[in-house]
Amino acid sequence: MVSIAVMVHRRPGSGPRSSYITPEGAKRLRDELSHLWSVERPKVTQEVADAAAQGDRSENAEYIYGKKRLREIDRRLQFLSRRLDELTVVEPKNSIDGSVRFGAWVEVEDEDGAAAEYRLVGPDEFDASKGWISIDSPVGRALLGKKVDDEVTVRRPKGEIVYTILSVRYEPGEQKPKRE
Repeated sequence: MVSIAVMVHRRPGSGPRSSYITPEGAKRLRDELSHLWSVERPKVTQEVADAAAQGDRSENAEYIYGKKRLREIDRRLQFLSRRLDELTVVEPKNSIDGSVRFGAWVEVEDEDGAAAEYRLVGPDEFDASKGWISIDSPVGRALLGKKVDDEVTVRRPKGEIVYTILSVRYEPGEQKPKRE
């Protein structure tokens, strides 16, 4: 497998990004929001209250750390709430013409014959270790709309690379599809 290190995780508010997400990705974000709100935040709030009851807050490490963690949780909750409102859940479906679209598993081969397989997902769910790349990444943008046997050129910091598309499949799920 070829690994491509051209994906950049953008911080919230750092520029435009796609508003598409797979059903699995949306569920993960909703689950994180729910966990932070119903489990993590109440736990940290109680820890802060307990630490505050000990007296002098200026040198109370548990209190200071707890307040900091609470602010981090609140920022993440705010981001997730806003982002979930902006997102459009897209169910990956076979394209009529066989072209690469959102949610597709795409197998490619480079000029040296090294193969790689990627799933095109939204920027909120990419995970290079799973082979999931953002449709906003250079590779993702190059693959969108292409078909089997098409060649795509991707600019990378260490130079251009040409990929040939070997297959395009639409299968939901966390794992790469099993090959027959």
